[in-house]
Amino acid sequence: MAEYSLLIILFAPFAGVIALMFVPNRRALQVRLTAATAAFVSFLGSWYVFFAYDTAKGGFQFVQRFEWSKELGIAFYLGVDGIGTPLVLACTILLFAGIFVSWHIKDRTKEFYIFLLILGAATMGVFMSLDLFFLYFFYEMSVIPMYLLLGVWGSHTQGYLEMTDPAQMKKRDSVSFIFNFAANSKEYAAMKLTLFLSAGAVFALMGILLIYKFSGLHTFDILVLREHAELSGSLAWVIWLLVFFGFASIAPIWPLHSWSPVGHAAAPAATSMLHAGVLMKLGHFSIIRILYEIMPDTTRELMPIAAVLCIFSIIYGGLVAYYAKDTKYVIGYSSSSHMGYVFLGMAALDYISLTGAVLYMFAHALATGMLFAMAGWVYDQTHTREIASLGGLVNRMPFVTGCFLVACVASIGMPGTVNFIAEIMILVGSWNKYPFQVLVAVVGIVLTTGYLFRMMRGVFYGPMEEKYSHSHDAVTVVDRLPLLLMIACTISFGIFPGHVYDVIRSGVEPLIARITEVAPLISQHSGGVMP
Repeated sequence: MAEYSLLIILFAPFAGVIALMFVPNRRALQVRLTAATAAFVSFLGSWYVFFAYDTAKGGFQFVQRFEWSKELGIAFYLGVDGIGTPLVLACTILLFAGIFVSWHIKDRTKEFYIFLLILGAATMGVFMSLDLFFLYFFYEMSVIPMYLLLGVWGSHTQGYLEMTDPAQMKKRDSVSFIFNFAANSKEYAAMKLTLFLSAGAVFALMGILLIYKFSGLHTFDILVLREHAELSGSLAWVIWLLVFFGFASIAPIWPLHSWSPVGHAAAPAATSMLHAGVLMKLGHFSIIRILYEIMPDTTRELMPIAAVLCIFSIIYGGLVAYYAKDTKYVIGYSSSSHMGYVFLGMAALDYISLTGAVLYMFAHALATGMLFAMAGWVYDQTHTREIASLGGLVNRMPFVTGCFLVACVASIGMPGTVNFIAEIMILVGSWNKYPFQVLVAVVGIVLTTGYLFRMMRGVFYGPMEEKYSHSHDAVTVVDRLPLLLMIACTISFGIFPGHVYDVIRSGVEPLIARITEVAPLISQHSGGVMP
């Protein structure tokens, strides 16, 4: 069964979707248990792949390939390397945790879990795909459930009342309501997300088709293209820019970021967890998988673009997060800011910085997953996300407050968390090439400390209004399990980072050797020598 691990991980959520179709919506517990079982199978499978991955051998492992169209050169081709493996693990952790974070949803529970499972499976499909056609297919598949999860189960943000009539009747049947870009409704957030990601995907698709056409190989196989595609000159620049900015929109890089915080704010908690935790990483991962693998020379020439734009991502996102008044906007802009660190690590084209960037994608998924889960809990209890109207909730929610503190220190990058290791590697690895950007990144860390603890003080400390006295803490196993799971992973990988580092290293070393045109680094780990 080991060789089919990726198939099991990928199709377990789809199997759960099929099973849910035969479960009546009135049987809410059975619906939840079915979704949890499907997510748990993927969760266990990803842990097996993570620990069974041979770091001495490296390369793509657990490979499965099925011919889909020989004439078009398309194959259903799955495999994970040291970069995809931890991201698949992060996705299954957040999907499994998200099932329990959403345990109390009562409105069309079955449909919610169906779309959540599809979203998780589509994201994992991108991380596993070794065929450009299916990488793009799964990428586009992830947009559909996001639109529905936001538009149906999302919540309206500040400014929504401006879109209602004097009697506070929601104009849901009005076309102008949906296209009213002057206020924040969940419909607006869903449409903005879809339009931004779809527009970016079109540019990325153009780049992929140009690779297919002008490589002369008539295949979408990434490994074949990596070895034999010869793209150079102005054509290579055009392809690179199309693919980079097409996928960077989901990353999201400044100035293509504005859809993301709005989407975070409107999305239900579990959707925000997957959105910020792994959906945003599809951009970075796709850039690495396509441009670093297939076009290393052009990547070396043009990645300084990312080094410039990441400055704006880090500072702009941090400043807006500091002045934001909505808890989800704070976390949303924080995520946009932190994605600038990943771009910095990628742009430096250094072994240490790129390893740190991949590790940071994994670490950020856990930390931001915790923050959004607890922001969702506070909203469910108080029905507001406005920081100024909250306060004193530590008296009602001591467990959630403690978990929120752990998530904050992880996001800042305190020692003992895996985020600390990732941030240090990005800063150290990028210093020689981009010292100014590193200084900006340090300022970003200071901003992160300011806005996260400012938010924590405003939400959990100070006097509490009487209308929130009914709120209660997370006390049941269902409520505490997702938070404890993410905290355990954050701290355990922070204290014992050896295996996750070895896994990522085995994927990064050959990439850096290919891009910088130097001999691969020789490392002796687990008794083996890296190729």
